[in-house]
Amino acid sequence: MDTSPFEDDTASYVVLVNHEAQRSLWPSSLPVPAGWTVSFGPDTRRAAVAHVESTWTDLRPRGLAALDR
Repeated sequence: MDTSPFEDDTASYVVLVNHEAQRSLWPSSLPVPAGWTVSFGPDTRRAAVAHVESTWTDLRPRGLAALDR
């Protein structure tokens, strides 16, 4: 059985961001889906996860977070 490209610690990854400032860890070998842009990488899976953990501190979509302002 092959390893999922989303769970391969030896693969290269990018971090994607959408219009709601949500993040997604994405294999750099796959095309970026419509509505998402690359905000980090390509780099190791570990580096991409670290980037998400350090930059995505409010997990609410941007529209919902704006209601608190």
